[in-house]
Amino acid sequence: MPRDPRFDILFEPVKIGPVTARNRFYQVPHCSGMGYRYPNAEAHLRGMKAEGGWAVVSTQEAEIHPTSDLTPANEARLWDEGDMPALSAVTARIHDHGSLAAIQLVHNGLHVANRFSRMIPLAPSHAVSDSLDPVQARAMDKADIADMRRWYRNAALRARKAGFDIVYLYAGHDMSVLQHFLSRRHNDRSDEYGGSFENRLRLFREIMEDTREAIGDTCALAVRLAVDELMGPAGITSEGEGKDIIAALAELPDLWDVNLSDWSNDSQTARFSEEGYQEPYIRFVKSVTTKPVVGVGRYTSPDSMVRVVRQGVLDFIGAARPSIADPYLPKKIEEGRIDDIRECIGCNICASGDNTNVPMRCTQNPTIGEEWRKGWHPEIIASMPAPEPALIIGGGPAGLEAARALSQRGVDVVLAEGSGEWGGRVARECRLPGLATWGRVRDWRIGQLSTKVNAELYLHSPLSAEDVLQYGIPHVAIATGASWRCDGVGRTHRRPLEFLAEGALVSPDALLAEGAQAVSERGPVVVFDDDSFYMGSVLAELLAKAGRLVTFVTPEPQVSPWSKNTLEQGRVQKRLIDLGVEIIPAMSLAGRTKDRLDLACVYSGKIRSIDCDTLVPVTARLPDETLWRDLKAREADWADAGIKTVVRLGDCLAPGLIAAAVYSGHQYARTYQQQVDSDRVPFLREDIATLQDLPSS
Repeated sequence: MPRDPRFDILFEPVKIGPVTARNRFYQVPHCSGMGYRYPNAEAHLRGMKAEGGWAVVSTQEAEIHPTSDLTPANEARLWDEGDMPALSAVTARIHDHGSLAAIQLVHNGLHVANRFSRMIPLAPSHAVSDSLDPVQARAMDKADIADMRRWYRNAALRARKAGFDIVYLYAGHDMSVLQHFLSRRHNDRSDEYGGSFENRLRLFREIMEDTREAIGDTCALAVRLAVDELMGPAGITSEGEGKDIIAALAELPDLWDVNLSDWSNDSQTARFSEEGYQEPYIRFVKSVTTKPVVGVGRYTSPDSMVRVVRQGVLDFIGAARPSIADPYLPKKIEEGRIDDIRECIGCNICASGDNTNVPMRCTQNPTIGEEWRKGWHPEIIASMPAPEPALIIGGGPAGLEAARALSQRGVDVVLAEGSGEWGGRVARECRLPGLATWGRVRDWRIGQLSTKVNAELYLHSPLSAEDVLQYGIPHVAIATGASWRCDGVGRTHRRPLEFLAEGALVSPDALLAEGAQAVSERGPVVVFDDDSFYMGSVLAELLAKAGRLVTFVTPEPQVSPWSKNTLEQGRVQKRLIDLGVEIIPAMSLAGRTKDRLDLACVYSGKIRSIDCDTLVPVTARLPDETLWRDLKAREADWADAGIKTVVRLGDCLAPGLIAAAVYSGHQYARTYQQQVDSDRVPFLREDIATLQDLPSS
């Protein structure tokens, strides 16, 4: 299908100093959790972005010296020549597909604890490290500043030697010594590197000039700058020094990459922000520089992309998360396949990988991070020469992805859903406050399946074991999901709490099905959250917005602690506070009457009693495995019925993230009709001592 001419502007080449990007699609620097420890995986991930049409593909931040050691985080490193082979492999993969390779150089200053190198962190002034370690950074003297300039220069020389086309200086997310020198919050020096704006700018300017000299006229120089910290006068603002910095250095770099600080502001989830939410802060940049500008805003709509270019907000459409959800987004726009775009849902499961120091994952794209170790491609799955039919039972995220991927492989698929709508838990959860974009998990897969002649989809089709045996389809996958428990069992309480039944109980499933009306309007509602991620807080928000008096109780020290990994914990807690929800942390359940709930301090055991008319326990889920058990009980009848395999997928196998359910369904399709050796490691592992040769693709 030809490209819609409305989008032609997105495919114009753009010069960045001495190099030219073939279009306006720009994968900005983003962490992958692969970094220096998994160089093959990192190279293949970035190469896939280039293959998908991104004109510029950047690394994650690259530490330039052992005094900038982010261990256990797994970023890129450019400490010395020993780091060159891994980064050269990245540039080779990117160049294979005609894209420009960019590297983001950083010294993290007071943002590190140097746990591996055991060196003292460096900062403009004496300061406590923001790593939560009992470590302080020391104030840099003039010799340290000379060292810092040399380290940046050496790293720039290595970057050029490794084949990078664009070399970044990173001054964003409150994670860079360059930003720390710029900031009045971190810099209280009284010499020529502190005090006035020009003095605080001095080191940044010097390192820019040093880097320009090092990379010569073959590489472009880019600057990544946080133009607003969303802290008002206490921080950098787009109306104050954020604008002043760019105006003062306007023509020195070849490209400005502008965003918000810190990372939680820059990568806000869809629960708290819309597409293009950074535009009010970065709109001024092109008015003070003639150099091209790239910015982000979780853009997935081609129309929005065209708008920001035509309005003069951006020259490049920057993306991290949308490029993870669909590495082929540019090619799909170019080829007129808009409906095939796997749109980012803004859940930040990708960010959780970096924050838990493991390779990233994605709710929408189950192949991310598996490009090398499993050989998975986001668009290509090998057809099967003689596929046998499959019956998928359950139309949630696992069942939909299994059916979609199997049909792509040429398998005749029957997908049966017992209810009257597709999506399973996704259909229910996307109706909760702020989670509407999560419906894209369902919508994209239904859209893809609707074009497949070898996929039959049936709603209102609950199946029994007898039904399955009568159909006699050779391969059966049960993806019937899971249900929330109401007996209190979870992380804190490992055995059922019989006293919970003394008063009214409403399960999360009832709220998901009926909304706030599932809870009586009579009296106080207590949400007990032992799940620690989003569900407890979003149900409390639902009830509070419906006018219920809500108390949020958790054994944890704060609301939804795992949402730190998705960069939204602070916003989650603030939302509940703003809605008037009382928050009681560090408490477990100890007893109950009809209108009271006894809580026990998780540290001391001291009992506290609170009013409670209705209790909503958000603790754990149980797989809906009745059909599985019934079929296993009749396993002796499988062969006569023509059934060869029966497996469980997603939450029916083990409740977890939506991302895990999608991955489960995809993995089933990839290994369909294969004998799996459970004693064998099912993926390649890295040998970081000897980087595997990476031939051109």
